[in-house]
This record gives sequence, structure tokens and C-alpha cells, in this order.
Amino acid sequence: MRHRIFTAVASLVFTFAAACAADIPQVGQEAPEFSLPSQEGSQVSLKEFRGQWVVLYFYPKDMTQGCTIEAHNFQRDLPKYQQRHAVIVGVSVDSTDSHKEFCTKESLTFKLLSDPDKKMVDQYGSLSPHGMASRNTFLIDPAGKVAKVWTAVSPAQHSEDVLAALSEVSK
Repeated sequence: MRHRIFTAVASLVFTFAAACAADIPQVGQEAPEFSLPSQEGSQVSLKEFRGQWVVLYFYPKDMTQGCTIEAHNFQRDLPKYQQRHAVIVGVSVDSTDSHKEFCTKESLTFKLLSDPDKKMVDQYGSLSPHGMASRNTFLIDPAGKVAKVWTAVSPAQHSEDVLAALSEVSK
């Protein structure tokens, strides 16, 4: 009996995960537009970045180990992104106050956007079954199209992977 229940639950989880993955914007598609508040309180929209590469990364929670490692690595590599005319934008469902505290504590200077209604996270197919953002990243080209997608990324090496892809696609 327990095995049947486990199998049924596992099947539902995998079906849900597959349905979410189908909603992830694909390479070549127009990136979904957004406008969300940053840690500074100002609204940030995708259209503001036309003409630049955008590294749009979703992460689960401010001030947690993996999210801090990922943010530190993006911050460490920020000059390399700027040389390639790319901006870093992080998104989670945390509040702007939480983002502000996270940026202050960790000396982060790029934009972190707050999506407590989970609309943008869902629009990018990055809403986890736990109600947080999944660790997914989208490289958006200067014309606003998705150039590369990473899902379920490993935070420790992710910035290097994104830089390598950015070097490839921006040639």
C-alpha cells in the first residue's frame, strides 16, 4: 500500500515538474517582459536593458548558503560581465527589504528584484513546488531574445559557465 502511494505521489511530482519545465522560455523566443521592484525600491524592466546582454538568474532565498555563493561569484565576475556589455539581474520571491539586507550584508551591487506575487517567476517557468524560485538562469541577447537557458544550476561554478557561454554567443 505504501509503495502504491509513494509511486502515485512521485508520478504527480514528476508530472508537475515536467509541466513547469514546458513553460520555460526556450532559446530563440522573445524573453517575457517584466517590471519588478529592486532592492533600491525602483521598478526595473527588461526593456531598460535593450542593447545589452542580460543575465537573468532566479534563486530560492536571500542569505542562504547556495544563494550567497552564487551571488558572490556573480559579484566577483561583474567587471568581466561589464566588459561584455552584460548586466546581472537576480530574482527571488523575497521582499525588497530582504534583498536590501542581503545586498548590504554581502556587498552586492547588481539588481535583485522582488517577486512576492510569483508572477514573473512563474512566467519564466521557474516556480518550484515549494513556492520559491528554482535556480534557473536565462541569458537574454541585446534584442530581447533568449540566447541560453540553464536549469537547476550548481551555484559554485555557475558564473564561470555563464561567462563562457556569453563569450561564445557574443562573438
